[in-house]
Amino acid sequence: MTVDTDALKGLTRAVAAFSAGMSFDRLDAENVRLARRCVLDGLGVSLGGSQQHGMAPLMTYLRATGGTEQARLLGSRGAALPAAQAALWMGTAGHAMDWDDTQLAEGPGRPYGLLMHPTMPPLAAALTTAELVKSETGAPVDGRRFLAAFATGFEACCKIAEAIVPDHYMRGFHTSGTIGTFGAAVAAAHMLGLDEAQTAVAIGIAASSAAGIRANFGTMTKPLHVGRAGHNGVAAALLARAGFSANDEALDGKWGYLAIAGPGGDPAQVRDRLGSPFTMASPGVSIKPYPSGVLTHPSMDALRFLMAENGLSPDAVESVELAAGSNVLGPIRFARATTELEGKFSFQFLLAAIILTGKAGKAEFTDAFVSSQACQDMQGRITTRFDPEIEAMGWDKIRSRITLTTRDGRTIVRWADERYRGGPAHPLTDAELEDKVRDCAEGLLGEARLATLFGHVWSLQDIDDVGILFDDCAWMDR
Repeated sequence: MTVDTDALKGLTRAVAAFSAGMSFDRLDAENVRLARRCVLDGLGVSLGGSQQHGMAPLMTYLRATGGTEQARLLGSRGAALPAAQAALWMGTAGHAMDWDDTQLAEGPGRPYGLLMHPTMPPLAAALTTAELVKSETGAPVDGRRFLAAFATGFEACCKIAEAIVPDHYMRGFHTSGTIGTFGAAVAAAHMLGLDEAQTAVAIGIAASSAAGIRANFGTMTKPLHVGRAGHNGVAAALLARAGFSANDEALDGKWGYLAIAGPGGDPAQVRDRLGSPFTMASPGVSIKPYPSGVLTHPSMDALRFLMAENGLSPDAVESVELAAGSNVLGPIRFARATTELEGKFSFQFLLAAIILTGKAGKAEFTDAFVSSQACQDMQGRITTRFDPEIEAMGWDKIRSRITLTTRDGRTIVRWADERYRGGPAHPLTDAELEDKVRDCAEGLLGEARLATLFGHVWSLQDIDDVGILFDDCAWMDR
């Protein structure tokens, strides 16, 4: 493939200038509202994810490596590590359940729902570098400064994800790990007060650290991609602050990230639109109702509604067929799940959970539930089928069709509704988002602590020290 390198120009400098010139005052009331929702969602999924299997070996690794106590670990009552290591912990926890939000595409040829998870890399970077700033200066970081850094990193990674060609993901890169590294670097650079030149260098360092492949989907390493994005982004900003050098146009040109990892892209589509509008407002993000890929959610909701509308019990279900195009079926790679990690990428499990319990949350995404006889039996009744007619409709929406056959011989068909819960057309309400966080924090935080956390996040722009969020989320002694 020949890459038009003349077209791959100017994005690094544009992102660096945006970061250096960004302030809280550039966020209008709607952007602030949306940013608070993303922060609350990110804190919630980090709490839920902190109990996942991969976090115990990660904690063993972090405790063995140690280092200067610059930032607390989210969820811990006292443990602190170097800021980059703390970001590694939080980013990994935040993606461990695959319940963090999803960026929606707007560019031509971009598959709907297949860009990245935009909140966790900049959130982990902004929150841990806020701790670092406090440890270095003795002065806490207030909510306005934190929101500005988070929104800056969020916007940077979303626009870079929009610029790179879809082949980046289709060829097997995991965008949340690769492009997420740039979001974390920019968030950390903004929090640390780096100027435009330093931020361009931080982006250059991040470009040589941005990694993650889809071969590791269904393993502990998939969430580690997001943790490494946070870690590498923070490290890039700190190295740039210390005077380390890098190419200051590393996104651009013949040897730049877009050309090498795309290969190719369209910076002109986003270069002059950083913050105009902010992606979190348009086209928006999907705050997930289920801890699985957003491509699965319309189908899960369709089956959920079908079961409720027809008053069906699990015993009434003879079989279920899901028909969809390759954009939906391709990334969901396991035909039958035997573990919770595989379940996130198995329609057989996801639909079985909906049939058996009417929901799919923290309680269902466990190895015990996935491997139970009832779940395994139900998975055996569910099939998926590639449908060329659905494929021909295009990838601009998440399209699928559910056909359920009952034991008494009825056939019921329901198309997935593009107004699936969680997307911009049908967002979770603030109350539903709080309920999601309650589910994530089940067994960790009581209702009084949750009420305190909710109050702090909903008034985040007014708090004097964002470190209070670590206090709100602390549940473990290690």
